[in-house]
Amino acid sequence: MARANADVIMPGFTHMQTGQPILFAHWMMAFFWMLERDFTRFGDLYKRMGRCPLGSAALAGTDFPIDRDFTAKALGFDAPTENSIDSVSDRDHMVEFNAAAAMCYMHLSRLCEELVTFSSQEFKFIELSDDFCTGSSIMPQKKNPDIAEKIRGKTGRMYGNLMAMLTIMKGIPLAYNTDLSEDKEQVFDSIDTLLDSLAIVTPMIAKMKVNAERTRRAADMGYANATDLADYLAKKGIPFREAHHIVGSMVNYAIKHNKRLDDFTMDEYRQFSDKIEEDIREEISLETCVKARRSFGGTAPERVREQLEHADKVLSEEAKALQA
Repeated sequence: MARANADVIMPGFTHMQTGQPILFAHWMMAFFWMLERDFTRFGDLYKRMGRCPLGSAALAGTDFPIDRDFTAKALGFDAPTENSIDSVSDRDHMVEFNAAAAMCYMHLSRLCEELVTFSSQEFKFIELSDDFCTGSSIMPQKKNPDIAEKIRGKTGRMYGNLMAMLTIMKGIPLAYNTDLSEDKEQVFDSIDTLLDSLAIVTPMIAKMKVNAERTRRAADMGYANATDLADYLAKKGIPFREAHHIVGSMVNYAIKHNKRLDDFTMDEYRQFSDKIEEDIREEISLETCVKARRSFGGTAPERVREQLEHADKVLSEEAKALQA
């Protein structure tokens, strides 16, 4: 989806207020890296799950002449656990799974929150496929993003599963206690909920449409280039604190006169600073603002292309690791 909309400009937000112009692809890739971290967390689980408890017996080990190394290897584990008392009451892997699942779900919830917001009539940055929306029971004009809302709502359930596991474990003395029979429900529920949700979110993203005209207009009208105008003045020798104040006054003027910062006449620009020259319109165009963010990880087109190339490599390496 990022690659298909690589040239689309949209406003970036802080505090849900228009901040600076960014590429839609840059916004989309933010969620890629969140989920990529989740993928590695689940992979890390296996490093600590590779110890086999078989042979720990009730809590003290057994007096039968067993070979725990052999049984561990035969069952696909890396090695046997080191301490029989710990082995029979250890549920760290289950707690850790629920933690990784809850964090992954938090990322899905953040994505769905933005999909809900950006698909609203007020934004219209994206349109979700009818497959993932429903109508209203009484309001015929409604197209509700119910699937995204449902996933967002299930986040509390995932957090609850983690807290339940931690609460079960918090006061258990060594070694086994029947409290531990309560451990499966949370893990199985988190597995089912996460797998089902990932299977739904994938086509929901693939089928959504991006309204490039709307996203650009929002960036244009939201004074997203105000920071670049302040930077322009700073490069002309005005201290940034003063430049910040000047641009703030210009934005107030633009709002009152229903103008973009790009629409000022040269006389209007010079009301605020005689440092502003004819190059100002090019310097604060949305394309220039986006291209200027060339730092590693920034929103400049070449940096986003690098991100996409890196993402392809990461996916290829992770696919090989799974096959191995």
